[in-house]
This record gives sequence, structure tokens and C-alpha cells, in this order.
Amino acid sequence: MSSRKSNALDLHVPAPRARPGDKPDFSGWTFPEPGDTPRPDVDAPSMELREYAYGLIRVMDMDGNALGPWTPHIAPETLRRGIKYMLLLRAYDERMHRAQRQGKTSFYMQSLGEEAISIAQTLALNPDDMCFPSYRQQGILIARDYPLVDMMHQIYSNASDPMRGRQLPVMYSSKKDGFFTVSGNLATQVPQAVGWAMASAYSGDGRIASTWLGEGSTAEGDFHAAMTFAAVYKAPVIINVVNNQWAISSFQGIAGGENTTFAARGVGYGIPPLRVDGNDFLAVYAVTQWAAERARANLGPTLIEHFSYRAGPHSTSDDPARYRPADEGRSWPLGDPIARLRDHLVSIGEWSEEQHRAAQEEAVETVRTVGREAEKVGVLSTDAPATHTRASMFEDVYKEMPWHLREQRDETGA
Repeated sequence: MSSRKSNALDLHVPAPRARPGDKPDFSGWTFPEPGDTPRPDVDAPSMELREYAYGLIRVMDMDGNALGPWTPHIAPETLRRGIKYMLLLRAYDERMHRAQRQGKTSFYMQSLGEEAISIAQTLALNPDDMCFPSYRQQGILIARDYPLVDMMHQIYSNASDPMRGRQLPVMYSSKKDGFFTVSGNLATQVPQAVGWAMASAYSGDGRIASTWLGEGSTAEGDFHAAMTFAAVYKAPVIINVVNNQWAISSFQGIAGGENTTFAARGVGYGIPPLRVDGNDFLAVYAVTQWAAERARANLGPTLIEHFSYRAGPHSTSDDPARYRPADEGRSWPLGDPIARLRDHLVSIGEWSEEQHRAAQEEAVETVRTVGREAEKVGVLSTDAPATHTRASMFEDVYKEMPWHLREQRDETGA
């Protein structure tokens, strides 16, 4: 028997720095200065890019100045479109969140504080590139000019719902707009995106795929299986991890964020890892361009960690005041993505405070007008629309209905 005295083991349970009632604490956090991170060649070997997993690519300083080699060449008109899309997304989110509180729909999820992630990336991709979103990327549809009224119809599950009542609110789908159906199951869209990208490459297509998931979802097995396939087959796919610091009520340390970055997930798979300020529209656009160019050159996938902050609740089923300081979002050191792009446009003489106020008012009025149109068709509190019949549940599943479903349909008397 060993005479060595053993120490008692101690289980480590990650905990956030601040809880409700505490002062927000971001002390000790350091970031590279805007412009300090070099921009590697698109064809750089992944082994030479591992350090990018541990820094932070930034372009704009907090005064709106664009600095350094990652500064993208974007036409001012595209930047103005970008800020208008972000304002429209924020106005839409606000109205739909309020509609849920009024009992007009059962559920909603905002992207408050994360608008640049979906909007900037969509504008950097080609219009026919395929997107496999999670449930906080409604900005993709907005940036692809999908009808806002159809998004509301889907939220309300009314007679004009494009999904015909078959999906939960916020789980949109549009084949013609390259927007794969949102799933409530975590990380399922990542292997789907990788598989689609592999098929695109196999068939000689020119389109690439992009997919999004939260940092908590990187703990799911689907994510790791997808990473293996993406790396082995050099799939032309961009895998975006949105690190907004919080899952539904657990902070990012529970998923491994205390030990390393989420971009570092790519290192072990040999996938280039880029870590970017997700509240910096220019930086998100630039890293997306880099990753897309790499994918189109048959150089394989890229993993991008978007370092951001979820300013609102996880969903309308969540109360963040129960697990984090109420004013933590306002203390986020990397600011608000809309305000930062506004400051940049003003600094280059392509925007003004008057234009910004007018764009805000236009976004709010657009959403209000469209909202009235959608609510006339119906909301949750009204009777179920006539299109949602017993017979309709057998449709739109198979191109040709198999015999057993025909029998079941006939048995219902539908």
C-alpha cells in the first residue's frame, strides 16, 4: 500500500464573473488593436494560421476609423445598404418580440446586438451561395430581400404562412433564396451544410455553403462529425461559430470557452481558424471574403468565431435578468454594431446623423406597415386558418405520396 498522502479531488464548475446584482466585469480582457492583425494569403497552409484562433481580427476603431490590412474594399452604397438592413432587422425584431408579449404568436428570438454577423456575411457572399442558418440569422433573408410580410406570416402561422403551419415561429425556409430550413435541434445544420458543400464540389458547381451555430452548440457531436468531413474532403464551406457569450442561461465557459477560444476548435481538424470582432461590420465582411475566396479556390473550409454579445434574451422563453447583470450588454467593450457602422459611414462622409434618423424612422414605419398587413390575415389568437386542414398535413412531404400515407389520409376522411 502506498504511503503517499493523496489530495482530495475538486471538481471545477465554470462560473461567470458577474451574476444579477453585480457590476458587469470585463476587466482583464485584452484585444488586439484595430489594424494590428496581418492578413494572410488565401492559400496559406492551415498549420501557419493557428495563431489566428487566439487573437481577434478588428478593422474599425471605436471612433469608426477603418485601419489595417483587413480593411475591405466596399462601395459606399453597399455600406449604406448594410446599415439599412441592420436597422430594418432591429425594427423587425422589436415588433415581433412585442407581438409575442401581446399573445399574437407563441415564440420569438431576437438577434439584438448580432445584426452585423448575418448582414455583413450575406453581403460578402454570392446571392446563390447556400446558407444553413441557426435560429438567430433572420438577417440573411432580410439582406436577400425576402418579403418581410412572408416572414411575419410564418411567425403568425396564418393562412399566408409559406410553411403552412409546419414550422415553429422563427424557423424560416426559402429554397429560392438559398436559405435552408431552420431546425430547433442544435448543430444539425452543420453536417447538412458540409454535405451540401461536398455535393456542390462533386458535381462541379460553383456555389459554396455557409453555416452558423452558437458557441454552446460546438459541444454537440454533430458539429465535430461535420468538422471531420469538412477537413477530410476539403468541403467548400464556411463554418461560423457565433460566440455571443451566453447559451440560453449558461455562459460560454460551460462549452469550453474558459480553456481556449472557439476558433481553436478548428486547429485540431486542420481547418483555418479566424476569430473576428462580430460587432465590426467591416471585419466580418473581410473575413467572409477571405474564407469564400479560399473555398472557391478548392482550398477547403474555414472556421470563423464571431466574438459578440447577445444583448437581448435568448428567446421570449428566457429572462436574462435571472443569470446576468441587467446592464451587462451596455457595458460590452466592443460596442453596438449599428452604431459602429454609422460612425464609420459618417467618418468617410457617406452618412449623417440626419440620414441615420431618417433610416431608423423608415425601418420602423416599414415594419409597422407590413405588420398591419400580416395581422389582417391572422395571428395566433385568431381561428386556425382554413389552409391548415387534416388533409394538408399529408402534403409537401414526398414528391409522390406513398401508399401508406394515402391510406392514412383516406382513413381520416380528409
